Amino acid sequence: MLSIASWNINSVRLRMPIVERFIREQAPDVLCLQEIKCQEHQFPYEAFRALGYEHFAVHGQKGYHGVATVGKVPFRDFSRHDWQDNGEARHVGVELTDPAHQGAIVENVYIPAGGDIPDREQNAKFGQKLDFLERMARWADGIDRPTLIVGDFNVAPLESDVWNHKQLLKVVSHTPIEVESLQRFMDAHGWADIGRQHIPDPRRYYSWWSYRAKDWKANDRGRRLDHMWASPALAAQAVGHSVHEDARDWDKPSDHVPLVTEFDL
Repeated sequence: MLSIASWNINSVRLRMPIVERFIREQAPDVLCLQEIKCQEHQFPYEAFRALGYEHFAVHGQKGYHGVATVGKVPFRDFSRHDWQDNGEARHVGVELTDPAHQGAIVENVYIPAGGDIPDREQNAKFGQKLDFLERMARWADGIDRPTLIVGDFNVAPLESDVWNHKQLLKVVSHTPIEVESLQRFMDAHGWADIGRQHIPDPRRYYSWWSYRAKDWKANDRGRRLDHMWASPALAAQAVGHSVHEDARDWDKPSDHVPLVTEFDL
């Protein structure tokens, strides 16, 4: 068995106490973090080593973005793509190297949020997001190995992925053009949406709640921005998937919650 977790932590150094709690409770073999908001030399390696995580692939930058994959199982750095072509640290890929899981690829990505206005003419950030997704689709078209891609995709594609489909149709993360771009990325490799394999549409499935809500649980205005997708053969080996909503209530929480998938490899 192999368990892999994904979590937009919104500053790993600030939220290391809840990362430690999550690890004590769930102990994933591999943990993929997004929005670590630190440079590589600032990453809390020793805190992870104290918890039994000895393997690291960290792609960071000062104060913004950044992704990191940590593991109890060994892996090697496999890829670092710059799908915006602007130097932002938004992706790191690893190849698992232990005999039991040798050869599996885990890609960890933080897709741009895209700003507030869903129009590339008025908002350059929205155009960058769409271009990022199109470049990912071209990359995915050439994948020829069992691959898992996880992270904060910043798109909630299905009606049941948001608290109100009609109200959010013109809100960045749920607009038709973003959903279409994400679908092209899915089709390029034939990715399987592991989350929706285990929590089928139209069941409610959210992974993010805004900090602006005074009571996130009572309002429950969530969106499914975080995803775990796999190559079809790898997805067929996924035997469990869970969304840890309780983490949104922990002390100084991220606005995202962790996802965990278990594989029988």
